[in-house]
Amino acid sequence: MTGHVSVAAAARLHLGFLDLNGSLKRQFGGLGLSIASPQTRLTLAAAEENSVEGAEAARARAILEKAGAALAPGKSFKLTLHEAIPAHAGLGSGTQLALAIAAAIRRLEGLLSDTGADAALLQRGARSGLGAGLFDQGGLVVDGGRGSQTRTPPVVARLPFPEDWRIVLIADPEATGLHGENERQAFKALEPFSDQQAGVLCRLVLMQALPAVVEADIGAFGEAIARIQEIIGDYFSPMQGGRRFTSPRVEAALTALSNHGAAGIGQTSWGPTGFAFAKNEATARALVKFVGERSGSALDASIAKGLNRGAKIDAVYAKFA
Repeated sequence: MTGHVSVAAAARLHLGFLDLNGSLKRQFGGLGLSIASPQTRLTLAAAEENSVEGAEAARARAILEKAGAALAPGKSFKLTLHEAIPAHAGLGSGTQLALAIAAAIRRLEGLLSDTGADAALLQRGARSGLGAGLFDQGGLVVDGGRGSQTRTPPVVARLPFPEDWRIVLIADPEATGLHGENERQAFKALEPFSDQQAGVLCRLVLMQALPAVVEADIGAFGEAIARIQEIIGDYFSPMQGGRRFTSPRVEAALTALSNHGAAGIGQTSWGPTGFAFAKNEATARALVKFVGERSGSALDASIAKGLNRGAKIDAVYAKFA
């Protein structure tokens, strides 16, 4: 029997950390949202030797070799990448690529799925369990942070995102968010985070953002997200040139959008991608048009839907006599 496995994994928005203080012996925690586009799409099949084709090939090869050695020792694979989430844009590209490759190997080899173990194996989720949680479940999730015995930060709440709501994404092609060793050094250099700030963030998530999603109240949701982003943005600003946003152009566009009726502006992770929420498709289209008229070709504006399911994993097998 032979065949192949196809995986489609969606990008995610990191909407904010919950507790960067850690005095309760758990640190980080976060609020994240799975979005329908962009996606990483790949196909994996057995082969005589490892080979990788398509977008992000060098990055994917290293993941394939590490995951293959652990999950299917002695086996080789052909990996084809049809589409990739943009790297270092704050959309979770590395985590989704890693988890998609590991999931494909598991399905092809008939192994039980274990996203948390794959995240730990491939060193994803050092500070956040959002990538793994959204890979499995989609929707809007809260992860409970990292404790001393944590393998992958656990999802402690998950809600479906309202079907009518839209997300306007603003990308700056000339900017890059912090990643890798620079990101690790940035966290080490930041000043201590106060208990009071952590308490405000947790209250905003539990008592405003999550209930607003259940009640489809985009005004209250947007207010909560905007305030979370202000607190987190101010905290990270020393690592972002003294700004709440990595890209000054994205910051200017989002400020204008907020004054033009957008809800909940912010930056996902270290950016540079920014976001804003709209109550429906028509409102989102109007906001994108406004950004285009204001910034011309300097920024890329697009519309995404929330995605209320996890990664799509399809296996196709062929039997030979």
